[in-house]
Amino acid sequence: METAEAGHADVIGWFEHVSENACKAQRETLRRILELNCGADYLRKWLGSVDVKEMDDNSLETLFTSLVPIVSHADMDPYIQRIANGETSPLLTQEPITVLSLSSGTTEGRQKYVPFTCQIRQAILQMSRLSAAYTSREGGMILEFIYAAKVFKTPGGQDVGTATTLYYASKEFKTKQEATKSFTCSPQEVISGGDFVQCTYCHLLLGLHFSSQVDFVASGFAYTIVQAFSFLEENWREICADIKEGNLSSRITLPNMRTAVLALIRPNPSLASQIEEICMELESNLGWFGLIPKLWRNAKYVSSIMTGSMLPYLKKLRHYAGGLPLVSGNYVSSESLIGVNVDPQLPPEDVSFAVVPTFSYFEFIPLHRQQNQQDMTSLYRYRLGDVVELTGFHNGTPKISFIYRRKLILNINIDKNTEKDLQGVVDKASQLLSQTTQAEVVDFTSHADVKVSPGRYVIYWEIRGEAEDRALEECCRKIDAGFMDHGYVVSRRMKSI
Repeated sequence: METAEAGHADVIGWFEHVSENACKAQRETLRRILELNCGADYLRKWLGSVDVKEMDDNSLETLFTSLVPIVSHADMDPYIQRIANGETSPLLTQEPITVLSLSSGTTEGRQKYVPFTCQIRQAILQMSRLSAAYTSREGGMILEFIYAAKVFKTPGGQDVGTATTLYYASKEFKTKQEATKSFTCSPQEVISGGDFVQCTYCHLLLGLHFSSQVDFVASGFAYTIVQAFSFLEENWREICADIKEGNLSSRITLPNMRTAVLALIRPNPSLASQIEEICMELESNLGWFGLIPKLWRNAKYVSSIMTGSMLPYLKKLRHYAGGLPLVSGNYVSSESLIGVNVDPQLPPEDVSFAVVPTFSYFEFIPLHRQQNQQDMTSLYRYRLGDVVELTGFHNGTPKISFIYRRKLILNINIDKNTEKDLQGVVDKASQLLSQTTQAEVVDFTSHADVKVSPGRYVIYWEIRGEAEDRALEECCRKIDAGFMDHGYVVSRRMKSI
């Protein structure tokens, strides 16, 4: 059996090789994508019947970038909608697309779908191995605050869910744990429970039950960890009672979740007393400073995405972490995995990401022309919309830092709403106001309030005329229901916004 140390050495060796030969790896990646999908309708539209297998790498790269246009999701959406409605001809890929991922934002007021291919699932697995190799050497258990939403079907029968939901339900997620020798404390029934409060309670309960085995604390986003430990501050006594009795609070009402958690825990009065003593000290004398190392004494670091819109949560996360290192997670999107943090010892504010040249064919374009990439989801020359800064190189591959997402104005956690999204919901709500009162909206502004937990959107209206509170409350409900970004919808359903 391969040891964790040997596996880490192998994957780092692989990355060192491809990063030293990044230009070659990029051309090979483009060739692989085009040879695999050259018969698809979209590529034939632009490349015609050219035989890509007969072309050398440089000529193929020139042909692709000169003939295939740079596009946005709106340009690709007609093809994706045809796939979602059941068309089986090779529109974007030669192989049938059976799964679609929900990307952030909307297109023409609709949720954005992107193909979720077997290539991207394999890339996620490889990224997980690579990340583990740079941060964890011994394996162990992870107190991991992860949440999967429900999967639904398109009219054509494709499964649809967020990229994380699809990944947590995949065989690659299980393979990742086995390959990295790091196992999450919570079973699938907790991860996919669909109720934020119940899932968080069980994550904490199991994390404390297995506290001596926890190697690190993790989540997709820093916000989620902060929110989970804020929840612990309010509910630690109830959790201690469950650990003492080997029982599960009546607040956990989902049958599958109850059964799975009760199968894992046993009465442990001694551990409950230790946790109770620590929590009383944290609450009374320390303001919960250093919560993580005090309750999880063997934890070595805290890992999550901590850059971009997560930066405001670092102060509170450092408060909980005490002296434990904060390790910023990798640079990923729904459309493609992009870069790995090869310097986990750096503080999150200083982190940049080494682009993995085998994951996508990347094009970095000056800001006024925007940034584009050809990714493993088969959205060809797709404009990602992230503004990044080139900070250096890891061997021959660029190191980049995330600056901001273009046009994004409201973002708390996994939600992403643009100025256009906000304008659309305000227009609908202001129409309602005009129809039901003698008032009208003259102007508006907004911000994401991350100082409260959970975070919230605050939208200010300048109103001409008088409107009763009841009418304004109805307008608030109209705005809330109008945001179609799936990250926002899921966050509201799970009460994390």
